[in-house]
Amino acid sequence: MKRKPWHIDRRTVLRGAGASLALPWLEGMAANAKVSSAGTPKRLCCVMFPFGVAVPKDDDPQREWGWFPKGKGRDYQMTKVLQPLEGLREDLTVFTGLSHPRCRSMNGHDTGDTFLTANSLAPGTYRNTISVDQVAAQHLGEATRMSSLTLSTDGGIGPRTRTTTISYNEKGQAIPALADPKLIFQRLFGQDDSSRSHHARLQNAGSILDLVLDQSHSLKGKLGRGDQSKLDEFETSVRDVEQRVERAREWLDVPLPEVDASLLNLDANTEAPKDYLTAIYDLMFLAYQTDITRVASYQIGSYGPSRARTFPGILGLEANWHSLAHKAGKKGGPEAIGTFDRFMAENLSRFLQRMKDTPEGVDGGSILDHTLVMYGSSNSKTHQNINYPLLLAGGGKLGMKHGQYLHFDAKTPMSNLFVSMLQSLGVERESFVDSTGTLDGIS
Repeated sequence: MKRKPWHIDRRTVLRGAGASLALPWLEGMAANAKVSSAGTPKRLCCVMFPFGVAVPKDDDPQREWGWFPKGKGRDYQMTKVLQPLEGLREDLTVFTGLSHPRCRSMNGHDTGDTFLTANSLAPGTYRNTISVDQVAAQHLGEATRMSSLTLSTDGGIGPRTRTTTISYNEKGQAIPALADPKLIFQRLFGQDDSSRSHHARLQNAGSILDLVLDQSHSLKGKLGRGDQSKLDEFETSVRDVEQRVERAREWLDVPLPEVDASLLNLDANTEAPKDYLTAIYDLMFLAYQTDITRVASYQIGSYGPSRARTFPGILGLEANWHSLAHKAGKKGGPEAIGTFDRFMAENLSRFLQRMKDTPEGVDGGSILDHTLVMYGSSNSKTHQNINYPLLLAGGGKLGMKHGQYLHFDAKTPMSNLFVSMLQSLGVERESFVDSTGTLDGIS
């Protein structure tokens, strides 16, 4: 078949002065013989937050501020905490009862290191194993410029048992996380083999988008009206993220909190942490939309000293996330930590909705339909390594069934969920660490 002027390759990239901008999926790409429903990218995103949640009893007056919903199956009701996700109800499943059996006896704040590995960290040796995101990256990463994207609010690796990353390679070594939004942006859209002069241009440029805009205008002349509109929206989106990245980056200069985070003097701009969380989610979205990577992990905060400990302060709450979690069982405690958990759910909801609203592929799906997003914590109540608060969103075109709240007993390892996720991503894997099979009810 002869290619028309508007038939473009999925790998089309705009370049200029050491910057590159991969294109989102456009209708004109559907005519390319290489693009089919089978070839639409499959993706994984894993997000973890520390310290656990409020788990009040059913007869507690503050039950509405508990993280876990009421009821079960399709007949369940979200509490105030997860209500921001109500509009995405048919795109997600909430779980109760799952955890990593090998990690239940560990110190409650050591389990962040094991959230994606399911591995017990033996005292003295501290040997971890490969994380589930990296198993997926070994299969999905061959087709993209970056095999995976590892992010955290604090960056780097951090100390053992309090690491600032949730991703581990096949040798069980921690993979350093990126935290600086500007660095992440440049890693995504700057050419890896840029010369020093190109790097200097990137540093001094007002916008990476400006560096490639001429090529973008030239390309528009070859596109249909629908794709021209999509490209305009994409350019605006990139510009918005760049501006948010600049605002969020200033917040990184705030010192890391000490043990008593309530005594810290936060940045005068209380919007900065909000901008930071939004910027990270936006960067992951752009990485998926442009197919730079298909696997990403984000640790919102570590169990050790972390910039994220002060995040509740932006809502007028005590500026100490750890302390809020410890008070979850006291009078007024569920509402306090629940208010912050709701804020976290709002950020997640925006991320998921963006993916749902972005069409992709020839199967009538969206980016969310081709992406699995797992979100949760490795504690239920703080320090308790059972009944992790967990949800899985997306994957509608990957065989996932949603719109439900599934209950499991303690005999069901969280690794069963990992096996189901990997298989839906096309990874031929029958087991993961202590799994006993796939997870019933989600596929």
